[in-house]
Amino acid sequence: MRVAVVNDSKLAAESLRRVIADSGRHQVAWVAEDGADAVHRCADDVPDLILMDLIMPVMDGVAATRQIMAKTPCAIVVVTASVSGNAGKVFEAMGAGALDAINTPILGMNGTSGGHEALLHKIDMVGRLIEAPKRISAPHAPVHHNPCAVPGRCPPLIAIGASTGGPAALKTILEPLPSNLAAAIIIVQHVDEEFARSFAEWLNEQTALKVRLAQPGDRPQPGQVLIAGREDHLILTRESTLDYTAKPEDYPYRPSVNVFFETVARHWGGQAVGVLLTGMGKDGGNGLLALRQAGCHTIAQDQASSAIYGMPKAAAEIGAAVDILELKAIGPALLKSLRRPITA
Repeated sequence: MRVAVVNDSKLAAESLRRVIADSGRHQVAWVAEDGADAVHRCADDVPDLILMDLIMPVMDGVAATRQIMAKTPCAIVVVTASVSGNAGKVFEAMGAGALDAINTPILGMNGTSGGHEALLHKIDMVGRLIEAPKRISAPHAPVHHNPCAVPGRCPPLIAIGASTGGPAALKTILEPLPSNLAAAIIIVQHVDEEFARSFAEWLNEQTALKVRLAQPGDRPQPGQVLIAGREDHLILTRESTLDYTAKPEDYPYRPSVNVFFETVARHWGGQAVGVLLTGMGKDGGNGLLALRQAGCHTIAQDQASSAIYGMPKAAAEIGAAVDILELKAIGPALLKSLRRPITA
């Protein structure tokens, strides 16, 4: 892939440039010294991926990400000295359209770069995500039985999937929901396992609901938001508890929205609503269709309010969404759905 570097530190920029150039499988497209320079360069030459610093003069990484995604969209990964120390701005950048985040590799005295393998792994992962829509298009087998039609077994469940732009979208949806919400909420957001806890802590500050990472054996509870916290796929078991599984191992989206939605369609014994938000690729479309076929209400975010209209577009194209809504309308629609029977 052609990878661009945006960083006001010459040492950090050289460290990133060295890792890319020495990899043998990627090349440096260009190097920019601040966000404004990156916006200008991207207008003339759009790379496959931008490694974007957060804290810079003239224009920071959040503003640059927002402008690039609006004008010349491409994959962006935030690279900063401390992801955990800059969690608020990291997730703000991800809300603006950045795919993920990673700590800046350190260039050692001997010219080697500590953390280079993690960075290359991240770049390779982005490459797989970019190619994934070309490889994953066939819908999964339909789910024939209807667990959502069995009343009284479980509280209402809101299952949400998100990727690029997801943090900001999730904040918008969760902010107006009351702390005594009668439904449980489970979220699969494409985020690196290393930063999942920081993401949950950040989101917990944006809502009156209690937010934490999902643990094996957890049972969805009203008024609680559980977030997928591992690279393995989050699933709902036959016992209506949560667990993680490595399979399918070759799936490019980890954790996968499709995998989670499909297990909800099979195993949840109460009312459920599926929501698919902004994101690159097609993950979640087949899973949302499985939920609709199981009798659940399904919602996809519309194009105008999506940072990247990939995942919800895929769902819309196969008829997986009962409603296609602007982001700010999704929260009220969820509350309305919980007050009436759900039909497809």
